[in-house]
Amino acid sequence: MSAPEPEDLERAGWVALSTDGAAAAAYYGEVLDAEPTFLLPGGLRLDDRDAVIESMGGVPWEGYELSDIRQVELADDVAVVAYAVVATRAGATYSALVCSTYARRDGQWRLAVHQQTPR
Repeated sequence: MSAPEPEDLERAGWVALSTDGAAAAAYYGEVLDAEPTFLLPGGLRLDDRDAVIESMGGVPWEGYELSDIRQVELADDVAVVAYAVVATRAGATYSALVCSTYARRDGQWRLAVHQQTPR
């Protein structure tokens, strides 16, 4: 069986984020690169691995839909996954354009950079 591709990892991340905080934190603890950078709504920048993992432990999403997914390999060991998401939680809807950059380290894809732009 081949290793998951970045798009597969991105989809699995949303499954974890809709399960519970512990599942999301555990998942991102496995997939995050050693020095990730997350650029989030409200001007929030997280570039500490432990802080990123801790931020995943919140209230899960109740539902989500990904669309317009595109994976582009920029180099042999670098790929970008870009898409739109509409997600719901606690009666609120969140809509954003998302871009995640993965780097292959020791044969495994790792999430290195993640950005969300609300729309």
